[in-house]
Amino acid sequence: MEFNVIKCHGSGNDFFIIDEITHPYYLTDQQRSSLTILLCNREYELGGADGILFVQASERADARMRVFNSDGSEASMCGNGLRCVARYVCEKLSLKEAVIETMKADLQVSVQNDLYDGVPTYLVEISPISFNVKDLPLHIEGQELIQRPLPSLSEDLKFTALAVPNPHIIAVVEKEQLQSDIQKGMSEYVNGPNDLFPDGVNVSFVLPLRKGHIYVRTFERGVGFTNACGTAMSASSLVTCLLELNNKEEIIEVYNNGGKVRCVVHKDHIDLIGNASYVFSCQVSADLNANEFNIKNKEGYQEEIAQYKELEMQASSFLAEYL
Repeated sequence: MEFNVIKCHGSGNDFFIIDEITHPYYLTDQQRSSLTILLCNREYELGGADGILFVQASERADARMRVFNSDGSEASMCGNGLRCVARYVCEKLSLKEAVIETMKADLQVSVQNDLYDGVPTYLVEISPISFNVKDLPLHIEGQELIQRPLPSLSEDLKFTALAVPNPHIIAVVEKEQLQSDIQKGMSEYVNGPNDLFPDGVNVSFVLPLRKGHIYVRTFERGVGFTNACGTAMSASSLVTCLLELNNKEEIIEVYNNGGKVRCVVHKDHIDLIGNASYVFSCQVSADLNANEFNIKNKEGYQEEIAQYKELEMQASSFLAEYL
């Protein structure tokens, strides 16, 4: 099979886009899973990725997004990936705003003023939001976990669990806790066989920097530590508002290892605003039976890469004061 592929990223969270509207590849879900595992391997020529974004036709929206993680599992949503799909769909259909169907909701997306000069920027809606532990699922007594300890994970940290709609568990931490190995061990535990999260969960540590500024590091279910996770940054922003560290309806600058985004927490959804950058395009010929592929006609987006690098350096310089 031969595919047209675009390598892209949102806050360094990188993906391949495969357009199943223009090119009806007639893939099965097993083939999508196998293709994702193959192409996302970091040791191969493409450089790998955190997942593949399959753009499909929708009966009720401008397009449909399906997200497959690098381990072949399907995610219900991906905020950073949605920004990349928003750009692809808006440019393809000559739109300034669109609606993208995802697994749990049809979400509004729109073109925004550049987050940084020369960096294509999109706003995407993050919803629905649920604090009911059944929606993660999380097996504990009670219907919610908001700023409470989970002794089997940590005696010192307090957690908030929510689905947006991906499942997340958030801990607001101090610098020393962030720099320890606590998050790694905890994340590996809850994403392996365990009694709390039977389907695994995204684990985020949040460090408040100053009013309206936070740092978020996330261990993503199905991926591991990533440069950024869009739904995690959105969920983390909401948690800081619940704790009155930040305010709803105001911009929160969210820093991550891949750069930065902006979030605005509303009553029933969160706006996630950030880059949707292209890295290169190419054609991939894949033989899933032989588990191999080759590429041709690779073309890079050098100017976009350079402009985002400047944003990344600016964010890194700011973080150096706190980390």
